[in-house]
Amino acid sequence: QVHLVEYGGGLVQAGGSLRLSCAASEHTFNSWVMAWFRQGPGKEREFVASIIRDGVSTVYTDSVKGRFAISRDNSKSTVNLQMNSLRPEDTAVYYCAAAVSGREYDVWGQGTQVTVSS
Repeated sequence: QVHLVEYGGGLVQAGGSLRLSCAASEHTFNSWVMAWFRQGPGKEREFVASIIRDGVSTVYTDSVKGRFAISRDNSKSTVNLQMNSLRPEDTAVYYCAAAVSGREYDVWGQGTQVTVSS
Protein backbone atom coordinates (compact mmCIF):
# COMPACT_ATOMS: atom_id res chain seq x y z
CA GLN A 1 0.00 0.00 0.00
CA VAL A 2 1.32 3.40 -1.02
CA HIS A 3 1.80 6.03 1.66
CA LEU A 4 2.55 9.72 1.28
CA VAL A 5 3.88 11.81 4.15
CA GLU A 6 4.07 15.59 3.97
CA TYR A 7 6.27 17.79 6.12
CA GLY A 8 7.53 21.34 6.23
CA GLY A 9 4.42 23.30 7.07
CA GLY A 10 4.28 25.97 9.75
CA LEU A 11 3.61 29.60 10.57
CA VAL A 12 5.19 32.35 8.51
CA GLN A 13 4.68 36.07 8.05
CA ALA A 14 3.32 37.46 4.81
CA GLY A 15 6.10 37.77 2.26
CA GLY A 16 8.00 34.87 3.75
CA SER A 17 8.83 31.44 2.36
CA LEU A 18 8.23 27.81 3.21
CA ARG A 19 9.25 24.58 1.56
CA LEU A 20 6.94 21.59 1.70
CA SER A 21 8.12 18.08 0.99
CA CYS A 22 6.27 14.82 0.43
CA ALA A 23 7.89 11.42 0.73
CA ALA A 24 6.44 8.33 -0.92
CA SER A 25 6.77 4.81 0.37
CA GLU A 26 7.14 3.15 -3.02
CA HIS A 27 10.11 2.97 -5.36
CA THR A 28 7.70 3.17 -8.33
CA PHE A 29 7.28 6.85 -7.45
CA ASN A 30 8.92 7.88 -10.72
CA SER A 31 5.98 6.50 -12.71
CA TRP A 32 3.38 8.75 -11.04
CA VAL A 33 2.20 12.25 -11.78
CA MET A 34 2.40 14.12 -8.47
CA ALA A 35 0.50 17.16 -7.29
CA TRP A 36 -0.14 19.50 -4.39
CA PHE A 37 -3.64 20.56 -3.37
CA ARG A 38 -4.78 22.81 -0.54
CA GLN A 39 -7.90 23.45 1.48
CA GLY A 40 -8.30 26.79 3.19
CA PRO A 41 -10.64 27.51 6.10
CA GLY A 42 -14.23 27.23 4.91
CA LYS A 43 -13.14 26.48 1.37
CA GLU A 44 -13.17 23.47 -0.89
CA ARG A 45 -9.95 21.67 -1.70
CA GLU A 46 -8.24 23.19 -4.72
CA PHE A 47 -5.45 22.22 -7.08
CA VAL A 48 -2.15 24.06 -6.56
CA ALA A 49 0.47 22.47 -8.80
CA SER A 50 1.43 19.25 -10.54
CA ILE A 51 4.54 17.71 -12.06
CA ILE A 52 4.86 14.87 -14.52
CA ARG A 53 7.00 11.78 -14.12
CA ASP A 54 10.28 13.13 -15.45
CA GLY A 55 9.81 16.54 -13.83
CA VAL A 56 10.04 18.43 -17.10
CA SER A 57 6.47 19.68 -17.27
CA THR A 58 4.66 21.50 -14.47
CA VAL A 59 1.23 23.10 -14.09
CA TYR A 60 0.18 25.77 -11.59
CA THR A 61 -3.05 27.38 -10.57
CA ASP A 62 -3.05 31.05 -11.53
CA SER A 63 -2.93 32.38 -7.98
CA VAL A 64 0.49 30.82 -7.27
CA LYS A 65 2.23 31.30 -10.63
CA GLY A 66 5.56 33.06 -10.18
CA ARG A 67 5.55 32.43 -6.42
CA PHE A 68 5.45 28.66 -6.00
CA ALA A 69 7.67 26.02 -7.62
CA ILE A 70 7.04 22.30 -7.67
CA SER A 71 9.92 19.87 -8.12
CA ARG A 72 10.65 16.19 -7.64
CA ASP A 73 13.59 13.96 -6.85
CA ASN A 74 12.81 10.49 -8.18
CA SER A 75 15.95 9.05 -6.58
CA LYS A 76 14.52 9.96 -3.18
CA SER A 77 10.83 9.46 -4.03
CA THR A 78 10.03 12.99 -2.95
CA VAL A 79 8.12 15.93 -4.35
CA ASN A 80 8.62 19.45 -3.09
CA LEU A 81 6.73 22.72 -3.14
CA GLN A 82 8.79 25.86 -2.67
CA MET A 83 6.47 28.68 -1.66
CA ASN A 84 7.74 32.25 -1.83
CA SER A 85 6.06 35.62 -1.31
CA LEU A 86 3.42 33.97 0.81
CA ARG A 87 0.13 35.73 1.36
CA PRO A 88 -2.51 35.32 4.09
CA GLU A 89 -4.82 33.79 1.49
CA ASP A 90 -2.30 30.94 1.05
CA THR A 91 -3.24 29.76 4.54
CA ALA A 92 -4.51 26.20 4.17
CA VAL A 93 -3.86 22.55 4.79
CA TYR A 94 -1.62 21.41 1.95
CA TYR A 95 -1.96 17.87 0.62
CA CYS A 96 0.36 15.83 -1.53
CA ALA A 97 -1.34 13.54 -4.05
CA ALA A 98 -0.22 10.81 -6.42
CA ALA A 99 -1.85 9.47 -9.57
CA VAL A 100 -0.83 5.88 -8.88
CA SER A 101 -3.49 4.36 -11.13
CA GLY A 102 -2.65 6.88 -13.83
CA ARG A 103 -6.25 8.03 -14.18
CA GLU A 104 -6.79 10.25 -11.16
CA TYR A 105 -5.15 11.40 -7.94
CA ASP A 106 -5.96 8.33 -5.90
CA VAL A 107 -3.42 8.40 -3.08
CA TRP A 108 -3.28 11.31 -0.64
CA GLY A 109 -1.13 12.35 2.25
CA GLN A 110 -2.49 13.42 5.62
CA GLY A 111 -1.87 17.11 4.99
CA THR A 112 0.34 19.75 6.56
CA GLN A 113 -0.84 23.11 7.88
CA VAL A 114 0.51 26.33 6.42
CA THR A 115 -0.47 29.55 8.17
CA VAL A 116 0.50 32.95 6.80
CA SER A 117 0.05 35.87 9.16
CA SER A 118 -0.51 39.42 7.93
